[in-house]
Amino acid sequence: MKGIVVTRLGGPEVLEVRDVPPPAAESGKVLVRVQAGGVNFADLMTAQGGYPGTPKPPFIAGREFAGVEEATGRRVMGYTQWAAFAEKTAVRPELLWTVPDQWNAEQAAAFPVNYFTAYFAYWEAGFLDGNHSGKRVLIHAVAGGVGTAAVQIGKILGADMYGTSSSEDKLARVRELGLQQAINYKERDYEEAIKDLTHGEGVDAVFEMLGGEHTAKSIRCLRDFGKVIQYGTATGKQPQLDLRALYAKAASVQGLWLTYLSGKRELMNEAWKQLSQWIADGKLHPVVGHVFPAEQVPEAYRLLAERKNFGKVVLKIA
Repeated sequence: MKGIVVTRLGGPEVLEVRDVPPPAAESGKVLVRVQAGGVNFADLMTAQGGYPGTPKPPFIAGREFAGVEEATGRRVMGYTQWAAFAEKTAVRPELLWTVPDQWNAEQAAAFPVNYFTAYFAYWEAGFLDGNHSGKRVLIHAVAGGVGTAAVQIGKILGADMYGTSSSEDKLARVRELGLQQAINYKERDYEEAIKDLTHGEGVDAVFEMLGGEHTAKSIRCLRDFGKVIQYGTATGKQPQLDLRALYAKAASVQGLWLTYLSGKRELMNEAWKQLSQWIADGKLHPVVGHVFPAEQVPEAYRLLAERKNFGKVVLKIA
């Protein structure tokens, strides 16, 4: 069968379509015929060797997919650590979810990482406890995959949402999803913008996936008792912590790693229960901005690396 392989550690150029052995039907896992895969920043980091637990090359790339469960014919979307970007993959059944009838494979492949991450970000920030009226959230990279998912969920929750992006066009498109306050960080420092827009009060939560100085800046964007939810380091730099700012506001920084949370079956089931209800209510719609054939995988990775994507970047696998 064909698979997208990380041939060596490096940039997008290390990805190739190659003949690979089919997965073994391991005990406790099920086989899925993959149709599409979602590309994430974690995949970029994996190719570079910067993601925890990255195997030694060569190995099959990808952690998010949609396809057909081989034994039952059920249309599924799922999450795994490696080897999603191949014509077949073997996965844990508890990390497979039935694709809504109205979604195609590309939409389904854009769902698991984005929406579970956004859901858990709101959960960790305390927005799901029923007392979220008037709560403010700053969403970095708001036009990306997790960002657009967070806006859709924030709209459901009635959150006051502020979002950063590098493009007026992207921000205009996210406003259509429900974003209220758009900040073009190339034209305006977002820390100053938050101060102005909130009359110096700050926000209750920041969804932060950049790392480096942006973690410290995000802390300074918080109001009293606020929380930065750190779920990535897209800049490749270690997050900087401004502990004095945390002391001054009784604020906190909390990590979110879907790789870890995906092993918590009860937690994942509870998240899916709520997410699937929102899907059934017609309130969640994966935003697929770009679809590439498998042979153009370097271009797909490069688009994400250069921050030129809107919504999800998806690969057609079969």
